[in-house]
Amino acid sequence: MERYALIMAGGGGTRLWPLSRRNRPKQSLPLVTDKSMFRISVERLLPVFSPDHIIVVTGGAMVDDLREDCSEIPAENFVVEPSARDNGPAAGLGIMHIARRDPNAIIAYLPSDHHISDEAGFRNALDAACQIAEDDYIVTLGISPSFPSTAFGYIKRGDEIATINGLKICESQGFREKPDAETAMHFLTSGKYSWNAGMFIWKASQAVKEFQEQQPDMYRHLSAIHDVIGTNDYQAVLEREWDGIEKIALDYAIMENAKRMAVIPVDIGWSDIGNWSALYDVLSGTHEGTEAAVNIPRGNGELLTLNSEGTLVFSEKMVVTIGVKDVVIVDTDDVLLVCHRDYAQDVREAVNTLKAEGREQVL
Repeated sequence: MERYALIMAGGGGTRLWPLSRRNRPKQSLPLVTDKSMFRISVERLLPVFSPDHIIVVTGGAMVDDLREDCSEIPAENFVVEPSARDNGPAAGLGIMHIARRDPNAIIAYLPSDHHISDEAGFRNALDAACQIAEDDYIVTLGISPSFPSTAFGYIKRGDEIATINGLKICESQGFREKPDAETAMHFLTSGKYSWNAGMFIWKASQAVKEFQEQQPDMYRHLSAIHDVIGTNDYQAVLEREWDGIEKIALDYAIMENAKRMAVIPVDIGWSDIGNWSALYDVLSGTHEGTEAAVNIPRGNGELLTLNSEGTLVFSEKMVVTIGVKDVVIVDTDDVLLVCHRDYAQDVREAVNTLKAEGREQVL
């Protein structure tokens, strides 16, 4: 069976504001290396997916930049959402494009803005997932939890189905919402749970069937779009049908009620870099000779620290920190953010407040 990678590149990355903006969100930024997160995501797939088998779903404001960043992917493989409808409809749109080409294809649904340090291990797990997906399983890569996170959803593992490429394939016993601290500790100590990283592998035909059965109204709109892909009517039908689609996450729309699911527990050095604190954790492990509680200057500016630790700085200016601990400082042309790392999740609240106040120029 042919294999396709479906890369989701339409998110806003608001918790990495003010560096991440509406027209240049997280996936377009060089956060870990001098390459964008999107470019890195594509490069780790190229050893096993040809560029013409990589489909990218994104927004109109970003598509030109992404095409330029990865020019080896054919321009027609960039599928543009008319407006943001969360990743459920976005996934459905990408799946319909692949199903139009090959209804028997295996699809690896993957975010464009995650960090994976063990790329060979990731590709090995992806190959195993594609193999088990041929047997009509929906497969997810479950991240081995390293601490009792309350920021991630979890997947409970059941009995082992098979071993492929040295990896155990287990039945999924369902998704669990982001837990409170006590429940997260229980999940960790039980040894039966994985973090849900939002990576799913399934047949195109199986995916279409799930949308048809679980989201019949959405399927009706997506099916109308599917029928005109590659024709002169496509854009008009896309815009007409898209307006009627409900905003909903893929987990809620499909995955939580899917019946035949499998999970592959993996330890691949994964991080979703969901906020500034998570980025600090990744960067502190990529600088030789550093420890977790250190200063990591980024950008072109200089950093002078006195009695400071655990501080992340992005600035074009010289920054001097004295006696501070676990602080994020992000200095852009129009915004200065100073945030304690323990409150990194709350950056999104600041963005929402600015949006409510009509401060669109800084978003």
